[in-house]
Amino acid sequence: MSSNVRFKNIDDINRIVIKIGTSTLTYPGGKLNFHRIDQIARVLSDLNNQGRQIVFVTSAAIGVGVARLGRPELLASVPGKQAAASVGQAMLMKIYQRMFNDYNQIVSQVLLTKYVTDTERTRVNAQNTMNTLLEMNVIPIVNENDTIATEEIVFGDNDTLSATVAALIDADLLILLSDIDGLYTGNPKTNPDARLISRVDDITEDIENLASGKGSALGTGGMITKIKAASIAYENGIDTIIANGDNPEILYDILEGRNVGTHFVAPSHR
Repeated sequence: MSSNVRFKNIDDINRIVIKIGTSTLTYPGGKLNFHRIDQIARVLSDLNNQGRQIVFVTSAAIGVGVARLGRPELLASVPGKQAAASVGQAMLMKIYQRMFNDYNQIVSQVLLTKYVTDTERTRVNAQNTMNTLLEMNVIPIVNENDTIATEEIVFGDNDTLSATVAALIDADLLILLSDIDGLYTGNPKTNPDARLISRVDDITEDIENLASGKGSALGTGGMITKIKAASIAYENGIDTIIANGDNPEILYDILEGRNVGTHFVAPSHR
């Protein structure tokens, strides 16, 4: 008997953007959680072996750079954050290359800014590059190019970046993994009666009002940015699932259609 309770056409879900947040990739102080990253590399490589096309949107470059440099004061200024991101991004890619290589999976680095995706010529170039990588069974690892991004060209958070990438490559599904199980009717940390919302068909003002609160200390996102990302995907006919990334094998549950996390259903998929 099929376990799918989520998707009308689960076999059609092939091209998937998976965004994993800072709190999932690192410990609270910003140092990398190698055990979890190895799990992520194994699961994403396995999904690719199944014939799926996977794009991995990573976070944590700034936090990792700050931790490596031992300079928390860098978070107080834009140049400081950009310098930290330069160090952290290099560290992240070195670790990703090593861990994905253990599973015989080729990965690539794609750094974007809002200018790139908002400008037709550069957007098409990025789109063509990512499509070519996916056709070669490479997993693109995407991050914002924090080192050069300024207020005018910044996405601001990688939830928004991941939704933009999903729209750019016409993905079948966007998955946002963080340190929370999904969208709740209240704050589950302070309200014992808060219930997990399994399905959202319309992103209304009431839904947006539920998404209060900030992200982790070293991240830039929170639930409100995830709702914004789901809205971007929704407008482009792409479903979004928000789920807890503590155990990366939850991706198997999601792609088997099991009832985990919160599922934002695009109108064309109802």
